[in-house]
Amino acid sequence: MDRLVYVAMSGAKEILNAQAANNENLANASTTGFRADLTAFQTQEVTGAGLPSRAYATDDSVGWDSTQGLLQSTGQPLDVAIQGQGWIAVQASDGTEAYTRAGDLHVDPSGQLMTANGNPVLTDSGPLTVPPESSITIGSDGSVSIVPQGQPATTVSLIGRIKLVNPPPSQLERGADGLFRSTADTPVTSDANVTLVSGALESSNVNIAETMANMIELARSYEVQVKAMKAAEDNASESAKLLQSS
Repeated sequence: MDRLVYVAMSGAKEILNAQAANNENLANASTTGFRADLTAFQTQEVTGAGLPSRAYATDDSVGWDSTQGLLQSTGQPLDVAIQGQGWIAVQASDGTEAYTRAGDLHVDPSGQLMTANGNPVLTDSGPLTVPPESSITIGSDGSVSIVPQGQPATTVSLIGRIKLVNPPPSQLERGADGLFRSTADTPVTSDANVTLVSGALESSNVNIAETMANMIELARSYEVQVKAMKAAEDNASESAKLLQSS
């Protein structure tokens, strides 16, 4: 009976892990540029004394969905979305280079171009600083231009170019802060072929209907594991009664 309890308990635990990942996707269904986590169950044999006659499932991450989300027009000059594949380089809180698809940018009081989460946007030479300006535009190649404060509208100055990269998805991993980093622990080289769409943002690529259906399926699977543990308890109780009567 203890083997049945172990298998059912392990199954319930792994289903809870899968449900947590699924719920995180659902919670980020409206997060700009979010990439859905992908998980899968794998069969593992229960090892120990005797033959491996039982198996249980483990839930493991198999990466993230690289499918592009929908582009939504906002009309804001500092909102940018990547058309197709690619990433915006930003500086993480630990000072390392990281990458994001979230292009809802703003200029902070010190003049730095930042993401909505407070990460400085990088050029090839470091964080991009914006001088006092009366207007600002971001080109499709990542170039940032301003009309300096107090100057006529025809006076346009190029102040820098946002670093845009396009490494293969297999060379990126998501961190706990939601940013992606190179698995080689070295900055990725800029890619001139990455294109930005100004005045737009990319929505999350989470499929809400599919994620909701998966949540229901996982809940039902969890109930099956709980019923198996209850059946093991009932069998053990009946066996104890038989031993007592004998």
